[in-house]
Amino acid sequence: MTIPKNLIYIFLFFFTSCADYKGKRIDITHKKQFYSSKGFALIYDNNLYDQGLINKKIDNNEIIVLHSTLKKNSQIKLVNPDNSEMILSKIYKRAEFPSIFKVVISKKVANILQLDLENPYIEIYEIQEDSVFIAKEGKIYDEEKNVANKAPVEKIEIDDLSSNSSNTTELKKEKSKKINNFILMISDFYYLESADNLKNELAKKTKFNSFAIKKIKNNKYRLYAGPFKNFNSLKSTYISLNKLGFDDLEVYRE
Repeated sequence: MTIPKNLIYIFLFFFTSCADYKGKRIDITHKKQFYSSKGFALIYDNNLYDQGLINKKIDNNEIIVLHSTLKKNSQIKLVNPDNSEMILSKIYKRAEFPSIFKVVISKKVANILQLDLENPYIEIYEIQEDSVFIAKEGKIYDEEKNVANKAPVEKIEIDDLSSNSSNTTELKKEKSKKINNFILMISDFYYLESADNLKNELAKKTKFNSFAIKKIKNNKYRLYAGPFKNFNSLKSTYISLNKLGFDDLEVYRE
């Protein structure tokens, strides 16, 4: 039986197309986007677990970090922006906790970072596995501190950067002002009118009058709430906005 030429051409076309397809290397890899965020940390206490505010129980004497979305053993860096104290750790477990908080940390972590317990503002960054050394146990921190305390010190010189006590007082006041000044970023808009309409609507529903709009650039207007002087004053507005359907609101410091 003679095969029609048109079928031969179709067969050859199909065969060469498959050969070309198999010979090509298709790169389907994508660069991973690492998590980063800024906001308030929930410092663990057993009462929080008993009240059902968090669904995981942890040991406050260990370096432990819980997160709502990052996977277990994800490597992270926690930073206290007030004093630049930093700790490298891993996510202990995923947990459920109020969305106003970015992360749950043990009291040991809070002590290492020297967090302000009334305004526990923190920065959290996910990092590459091979980029830094991660301490395997929280005890390493205490051991390093003990070694440093036992090391011989012959002479310590301290330079007084301020010429008088009044300058020091003013610097402390300025730093305190920067620390306790928070805003809630609600959304960005292309049109100023759209931002203004939502601003008025939210003011009616929350009975909170400190909504404001800032022009970021042409055709970009940012609606936010604040400023707030401390975490407690921010918390009630945050919860009110959550009830209206605004989830994962970012907290920034001015």
